[in-house]
Amino acid sequence: MGLWAPQPYPPTHLHQPYPFSARVVDRIRRVHPHGRCPTMASRPAEWCGRGKGPPTRARRSAGSSGPATAGAASGGLGNHAAAAGLEARTQELVAGMSLLLLQWQGRLAQDGKKAQERSPWGGDGGNLVQDAVDYRGCPADKSSTGGWVAAALALGIELCERLSTMGIAVNLVTYLTGTMHLPSAAAANVVTDFMGTSFLLCLLGGFLADSFLGRYLTIAIFALVQAIGTGLLAVSTEVRQLRPPPCGGAGPCEQATGLQMGVLYVCLYLIALGTGGLKSSVSGFGTDQFDERDARERAAMGLFFNRFFFFISVGTLLAVTVLVYVQDHVGRSWAYGICAGAMLAAIGVFLSGTRRYRYKRSSGSPIVHILQVLVAAARKRNLKQPLAAAALYEDRPEHARIPNTAQFPCLDRAAVMAGDDDNEVGSDGRPAPNPWKLCSVSRVEEVKMVARLMPVWATTILFWTIYAQMITFSVEQATTMDRRMGGFEIPAASLTVFFVGAIMLTLAVYDRVFIPLCRSVMTGRQGFTNLEKIGIGLVLSIVGMAAAAITEKKRLSVAATATNGTGPAAAAALPISVFQLTPQFLLVGAGEAFIYTGQLDFFITRSPKGMKTMSTGLFLTTLSLGFFLSSALVSFVKSCTRWLGDTINHSRLDYFYWLLAVLSVVNLVAYLLCAMWATPPPASSQAEQPQPVAASADDKC
Repeated sequence: MGLWAPQPYPPTHLHQPYPFSARVVDRIRRVHPHGRCPTMASRPAEWCGRGKGPPTRARRSAGSSGPATAGAASGGLGNHAAAAGLEARTQELVAGMSLLLLQWQGRLAQDGKKAQERSPWGGDGGNLVQDAVDYRGCPADKSSTGGWVAAALALGIELCERLSTMGIAVNLVTYLTGTMHLPSAAAANVVTDFMGTSFLLCLLGGFLADSFLGRYLTIAIFALVQAIGTGLLAVSTEVRQLRPPPCGGAGPCEQATGLQMGVLYVCLYLIALGTGGLKSSVSGFGTDQFDERDARERAAMGLFFNRFFFFISVGTLLAVTVLVYVQDHVGRSWAYGICAGAMLAAIGVFLSGTRRYRYKRSSGSPIVHILQVLVAAARKRNLKQPLAAAALYEDRPEHARIPNTAQFPCLDRAAVMAGDDDNEVGSDGRPAPNPWKLCSVSRVEEVKMVARLMPVWATTILFWTIYAQMITFSVEQATTMDRRMGGFEIPAASLTVFFVGAIMLTLAVYDRVFIPLCRSVMTGRQGFTNLEKIGIGLVLSIVGMAAAAITEKKRLSVAATATNGTGPAAAAALPISVFQLTPQFLLVGAGEAFIYTGQLDFFITRSPKGMKTMSTGLFLTTLSLGFFLSSALVSFVKSCTRWLGDTINHSRLDYFYWLLAVLSVVNLVAYLLCAMWATPPPASSQAEQPQPVAASADDKC
């Protein structure tokens, strides 16, 4: 009974060949690179069902006619002869089909070659991306995944994130002073703490993306968190019980209660959690859509960074113009509701590209790798280090190794071999090196590369402290000045449009004018290096703070002679044009254009390949610490001096700006020393360790 039951192919217990369709599928499964993909892993019974197969007993009995006769013996001989003839014809048929199969495979190969030539990303590596998979877990096909379409879907998330975060931050100080009735310094600290937390949480987002969730899920989850936080903020600004009553008469204004501020803090820091969680993954996920091994896609990746920063600038521009206008003239709840709706729409667009994206496999948490090197070096601090670098432990192939350098020799002890003490029992029962006791030279060099980033990282923090003044005290300055332009009154927070305009203008002039001029004058020069860009940004920030101090002194002299009362911000504007603030916005904005691109280039190109997401988060922490440093400086200056009063007209903000300018000069000197030290020395033993093609550890990244 079981002889003719459906069997998995090939049915080796049968003498005749198994069905032609099943043989074709079996051949494809053995040669196709997607052999284990879900689309090619159907059940054998389904494939076997497509062939005719041998007839079942029921079919044979149904096909026979007439009762059995006495000539059964002669009929049996006839049946044997017929079976022999049938077998011969079957063999001829199989031979013919085999020839057809070979011809069919040849046509498939030719068609595949033509398709590859027609593919816009066809390179030497074929049509598959080696280190990326599609949504099913199969090797990613260049013709159907990745590229600009997939990268553009991720850029929408970044645009809406900037629209929400900057739309809230640039005008939050006016809400805190005018509606919640907080003192000037306290309102500035709330804004800087909010922005600092947003960027600090980028490290958390990078850790989760590298270790657990992957960039795709990290972006989707935290974008939803930000949308929820923005929606709750829209509700909190609409409910009257969640804000104090307006100021009335000559009496003092009632400040917001602890409950009212608590609800506001929950909304703000929920937004900060969403921003920090997704921000460090968006740029990395966008670059995942391009194959670095393909020349065309590698060039497209370079354009992606320019367009990524362009989308950041567009989002900020919309935030400081359209969104700020809606907040001041329509209602804050409407503006924040628009932000929440835009983010939800961006999430929908992002999720619609799930089948189109390329996904990179995680290489583990870089934080764990750094800790392993530090722990292993600490455990072997008393061991004698070998003189030759070739005697250190290395487990990577020749082309993937990073040569040993002389800096931080204490970390090299993590690669000193101590015998059986370094081993542990592996999953196969064999001894294997314990990564917490023995690390390869390349792993140690990766940690050294991160350590070389830290001095430059530390000396760029103060710039973002100056940047924080542009969205806090400078906006508060604008609220007291004449903002009329014809019959239209410019919202105070919209003055930051000069800031964003300076960024975009600086980048355009640098790319279209300076770089071509530099190529023609200095052969082989492609503009400023990343360290030079950072230095230029620091210099411009110093000049910007000096201009801000001079402008503020002029504004205070006007305020001293004007008879505008001593009331809150609702008082009449001072007879001084708000456009007096333009120089400080332009100078600091141009400085950000240089320092942001320089920092991003520096941290990405000088970090290990497996730590790109973490290095991006490390770069963003400079913004975070800059905002936190601003809060600390404001609190310290307020407690020690009378420079920062409850109202800006009764303060000496110009002294505070001069203090930042002096600190920036000291910081610039420290940066120049760190920039000279940042370049690693030559390898410690050039002759004893084979060198890759790259000449430095930076090129190996």
